[in-house]
This record gives sequence, C-alpha cells and structure tokens, in this order.
Amino acid sequence: MPSLVTRFHLLIFGVTIAMAGVIIAHVPASFSFPAHWQGSTADVLWPRDLAAATAPLVQLVLMAVFFLLGRLLTKNHFAKTQHILDPILTVALATAAACQLSLLFLAIGSDLDLFRLTAFGLAATLAVFAIVIFEAERHSYAGLRMPWRVGSDRAWTLVHRLTGVISGLAAISLAWLAWSDPGPATLVASLAASLLAIPFVAALATMLTRRL
Repeated sequence: MPSLVTRFHLLIFGVTIAMAGVIIAHVPASFSFPAHWQGSTADVLWPRDLAAATAPLVQLVLMAVFFLLGRLLTKNHFAKTQHILDPILTVALATAAACQLSLLFLAIGSDLDLFRLTAFGLAATLAVFAIVIFEAERHSYAGLRMPWRVGSDRAWTLVHRLTGVISGLAAISLAWLAWSDPGPATLVASLAASLLAIPFVAALATMLTRRL
C-alpha cells in the first residue's frame, strides 16, 4: 500500500534531528533562546532542550497523521489526492525544519533572522496558493480533496473561494508579523496557526455546504 510519507519526508525529518543534535552537542545546557521581544529586551525565553525538541516532535506528529490518513483512503481516493497531500506535508515539514535551522542561527549569534525569513517565505507560498485555489475550476483531479464529496458546482466554488480568502488573509498576517518582528514564539505560533487554519476551514466549509 503506498504511503503519503515518502523518503523525502523522512530525509527532512532526519536533517531536523541532526540539527537538534548539533544544538544539544554544541550549545550549553544553560542557554535559553529568546522567544518574545518587549522592545529590545527578550521577556520570554525557551530552554535549550525544549526548543531543540519542538520541531522534531511536530514533524513526528505530522508524519503519523498523514501516514494514518493514507491508510484510511481507498486506492482510488489516494491516487486522486496524493498530488495535493504530498506537497502539503512537504511544506509543513520544511517549515518546521526551517525553524530548527533558525535556532542554530540564534545559538551562534547570527544577525540573520531565519524565523522572519521563514514567515516571509510561507506568506509568499500561501499568497500564490490563495490565488490558485480562489480561481480554480472544478475538475476531477484538481482543487481541494476531502473524504466527503462536494455536492454541487455552487458548493465547490464557495468552498474554494472561502479557502482562497483564508489563505490570502493568512499570507498577509504572516507577512505583517514577519515585518513587525514580535519574536520567534509569536512567529512560530503564527506559522502553525496558518498551516492548521486553512485545511480546517476547507474541511468545515465542505461539510456545511454538502447540501447546496
């Protein structure tokens, strides 16, 4: 049975684990990462071990969820949704890996803020996705894929327009937060919220419009 978790996804996870190992091996146990800024002062700190473990744990949960999802899908549904679910998992795992790399840059005192660059990058990705999904036309293999069927052309259009709007708002919010620089904790929470809100809204919209 094919799996939604591929070797490439495992590679991203392995790289993230390796970066966690570098942090543990070379960053003192007493070191804390700045998580939130109050003016120019860090008023919230992440302990080293907790910070280093967060991204790998998030990736493990994501891969477990997508692995189980792949097992629940029929062969036909799997074939129709793989080209959509695979890049979604890739983007989510890559975002977590980028946050882990950002911790490394913080640990070495680099002036390059990869947390903000990651937020800007995801904002740009979501902006493109918003345009594509908003303008998508109904097709057997295109558009959003849910375990349940979207009943009519009107419902299909409504779901995709709403998902496009939510994706656009998420992109604008991420770009603004990355520009204003509230701190890594807020940026990471915003990255996670953006990645979770879009499929949640899409799933909820398809359920509410099934009878349209």
